[in-house]
Amino acid sequence: MSRAEAAEPAEAPEPSSRIKFSSPRQIPIVGVVTEDEEVQGAFKSMDLNRVIKLFEETGKDDLEERQLKSVKKLVQCYQNGFPLRDLAQIFKILNLCAEKIKTQPHFIEPAYNIIKLCGLPFLKKKASDEITYAEDTANSIGLLGDLMKIQNSELRIQICKCIIDFYHAEPPKKHITGYQQASSSYKIKMAEVGGLAKTMIQSLELLENQLVEKLWVLKALQHLSTSEVNCTLMVKAQAASGICAHLNDPDPSGQLLFRSSEILWNLLEKSSKEEIIQQLSNLKCLLALKEVFKNLFIRGVSHYDRQLRNDILVITTIISQNPGAPMIESGFTRDLILFATFNEVKSQNPLVKGLKLSNSYEDFELKKLLFNIIVILCKDLSTIQLLIDGKVILALFTYVKRPEKHKILEWSAAQYEELQLHAIATLSSVAPFLIDEYMFYKGNAQVLEFLVWCDNEDSFFTHGNSFHGAGGRGNKFAQMRYSLRLLRAMVYLENDTINKDLCENGAIQQLIGIFKNTISKYNDKEEAILLEIQSDILLILSGLCEYHIPGKEIFGTGGVDIILHVMKTDPKKLQSGLGYNVLLYSTLDSIWCCILGCYPSEDYFLEKEGIFLLLDLLALNQKKFCNLILGIMVEFCDNPKTAAHVNAWRGKKDQTAASLLIKLWRKEEKELGVKRDKYGRIVDTKKPLFTSFQEEQKIIPLPANCPTIAVMDVAENIRAKIYAVLGKLDFENLPGLSAEDFVTLCIIHRYLDFKIQATHKQRELANKSWETFLARTSNAKTLKKAKRLQEKAIESSRYGERPPNAVFHRTDIKGLNATVPSGGVVTVESTPARLVGGPLADTDIALKKLPIRGGALQKVKAVKTVDEPKKSDPT
Repeated sequence: MSRAEAAEPAEAPEPSSRIKFSSPRQIPIVGVVTEDEEVQGAFKSMDLNRVIKLFEETGKDDLEERQLKSVKKLVQCYQNGFPLRDLAQIFKILNLCAEKIKTQPHFIEPAYNIIKLCGLPFLKKKASDEITYAEDTANSIGLLGDLMKIQNSELRIQICKCIIDFYHAEPPKKHITGYQQASSSYKIKMAEVGGLAKTMIQSLELLENQLVEKLWVLKALQHLSTSEVNCTLMVKAQAASGICAHLNDPDPSGQLLFRSSEILWNLLEKSSKEEIIQQLSNLKCLLALKEVFKNLFIRGVSHYDRQLRNDILVITTIISQNPGAPMIESGFTRDLILFATFNEVKSQNPLVKGLKLSNSYEDFELKKLLFNIIVILCKDLSTIQLLIDGKVILALFTYVKRPEKHKILEWSAAQYEELQLHAIATLSSVAPFLIDEYMFYKGNAQVLEFLVWCDNEDSFFTHGNSFHGAGGRGNKFAQMRYSLRLLRAMVYLENDTINKDLCENGAIQQLIGIFKNTISKYNDKEEAILLEIQSDILLILSGLCEYHIPGKEIFGTGGVDIILHVMKTDPKKLQSGLGYNVLLYSTLDSIWCCILGCYPSEDYFLEKEGIFLLLDLLALNQKKFCNLILGIMVEFCDNPKTAAHVNAWRGKKDQTAASLLIKLWRKEEKELGVKRDKYGRIVDTKKPLFTSFQEEQKIIPLPANCPTIAVMDVAENIRAKIYAVLGKLDFENLPGLSAEDFVTLCIIHRYLDFKIQATHKQRELANKSWETFLARTSNAKTLKKAKRLQEKAIESSRYGERPPNAVFHRTDIKGLNATVPSGGVVTVESTPARLVGGPLADTDIALKKLPIRGGALQKVKAVKTVDEPKKSDPT
């Protein structure tokens, strides 16, 4: 039995059929029904307009009896379903019945019977009826939700049953000649168009204390929420918050919680997730979720209870992604942290006293979900103190241990392995926020000790079935990978205390040893995970050595050897997509951080032909590596021994390093769109280094802390680095160059001169401006010409059309032949006394509303108040 069937509300027994058979043996009769027989059969002749007119009459003694009789006849006539063509009139009669129920309760039964027939499939005479009567059908079905306002339990339940029948339609009892059953999805679609889901959600507000009706409405909504259109309508009616706020309402059957959670799930899956999260991110909803989860966690014993508990936790996890959700204010965060850690850290809290998780699938999933929500909660800095109080770091570190033999575990081996990996992954997210706690529990020492076990050859069988265990079946690579991720996260903080502690615990030597062991363990099956492990080791070493000279010395020759090993990788593997590109990036970063600046390591790198390997990588002509490699080359060239190695290198076809660098320069300029002739010579002598991008680039104002475009040009393209490397080689006695190479070399040699050239340009512009100023002051014709140009420029900058009734103020003085702007000093004369009336004038003049006139304000005898002008009025 499914969850839905087990939790179905108890239905009232159906009334027994009034049809009786004279013989116990029923023989089906097959025949052709004529139109005359149809009239006398299922669809008897009935004037629906006459019924409507009868309901609209008033004042007659036997009117109620006649109305009831007419509706009874209607029900008998349409006992096999309503034709689409009659639906509008039938629902009008239903609505008239509903209006009479409040004062005439006898109309409840006719309305009930009509609604019951709505559960049968609608009938169509023509194939086009579904389209022709679509609007009438949608409006009629939408009316069902409005009928929920009638305060009658049986009627409300029947409406819900009718809606549920839309999704479980039964065939008509008889086949009506000339009619076909409407498609099974027709009612569902018309319910969407008619907005039935929205009115059903609104009806929940009327059923605060009617549990039975509420359960039926939730069951109907559960069916309606399988549609995206209905879910959108429900969200607009605030369905999520309305349903969630009542999750913890009393319900002995448990159906309210089950159906409500199913509806919430459907809303999350089929409508705007962001809108749902916003609706649920309030104190009332979170308090309801907290109480429901707490009750299920502590008292839930059945398989169904545990499933529902996990569903509630997933919904809570989705809500917690919203920083504005009051998770802490509701107390939910504190409870979740307690439930996540009580198994590992002893707690005196009465909520978890005597509580224990089993190794059932549901409890196992719960544990993983709790780890997951802690990762989300820790992003809110307000949660940090709660994580400290809950001893989350201590609880998670209980999994960062080698498994002890003969120890009885509450989880199976496969479950414990997955939880162990999940806990370490959680530490990678949480520990950077809790540095003091991490150091207090000696986190570095625990991780390094765990890595010793990961690197050992002792027998250990892992299952590797989980997401975190991918690539680690039958070995300890998964544990090693997540432990290294944790160390990488901590080293990236650049915290001196953490990095110093790692170095003092021998992390550098240990990581180099692990890297060497992974080389010996290499196999094609675990190639991807091994490459990730090696990349992380190199990144950790870079972080430990970058600003720490003793760390670089510890890195020493052993570290240089592993870097040289990676640099000798077959270049074809860089395109394999397995992670060799990432490993090479990590390697180049390690050269920069772990070798450069430590002379013994630099010398050893040179002795082992490291520069040759760098130039080999540079010769691959892969743009993503060129910039980084050239940067390393620039730094290495500070070592006087480097130049000899660079000049001694030979590539394919006996290519020299100088030739390679010049070739890269030409390629870079071609990509940047720098103008050169076919011999490589400068075309535009005024802009010898100007790129096509710079020509198209508009002037963009930038804040003072942002680098300018010129600075970014030097940083992003490789020309400056090539210039620096060749400059360290003195631009002379460079072997293996062609005539074109020498032309390009001359341009490279003058690179800085061409970059100062902008300064010369600014000086030329300043000189030209001064000469123009002298010409204006010494020649009247030049002055007048400059004045005309200035006036033309001012006029062209103004708007073409002047607003009506606008007052124009000239900004220049007529007859003045000055072309320089006015100074910063302005002389302001006092307003004449005749305008303000002198010192004894009415002092309240400023408080009065004066009529609007042209020019300055003047004193007037009478003041007439006028309305303020509209905003759109230009005057």
